[in-house]
Parts: sequence; structure tokens; C-alpha cells
Amino acid sequence: MDNTLKIRAHDAIVGVLYLISVSLTFYTGNFNFLWIAAGVGGLQIISPFTKFCPVYFVLNKLMPTSTPIQNGK
Repeated sequence: MDNTLKIRAHDAIVGVLYLISVSLTFYTGNFNFLWIAAGVGGLQIISPFTKFCPVYFVLNKLMPTSTPIQNGK
């Protein structure tokens, strides 16, 4: 099965997390919300090396008929 839908869902989820982080920082003036963006970015940087991504982990469980992506193998 084509993984295009799974990849787009991953990109959408990560993008929403970035937007939430920046929006909360802008709305509240509390710069601690930028740690959300830093955490997501850090996970994106290390996932090619560890072959594990929490978002793909959940999407692999929700879409069992598709080919697993970043499942640690």
C-alpha cells in the first residue's frame, strides 16, 4: 500500500505541533512553550539515526495495512 497518506498525516501532525507551540508563545508571552517546538525538532533530527519516531509509531498502529515507517528496524 502507498504510504503517501501516512507521510502527509505525519507532516500535518508535526506542523500542527509547531504552530501550537509558536501560537501559545505569542498569545501568552511565555517562552517556555517554545520547548514543545524544540522537542519536536530534536525528535525529527534524531529519528533517522534511531529509526524511531513517536508520530509514525502511532500512525503505524492506526494504519496496520500500510507498510511500517520508522519502526526501529
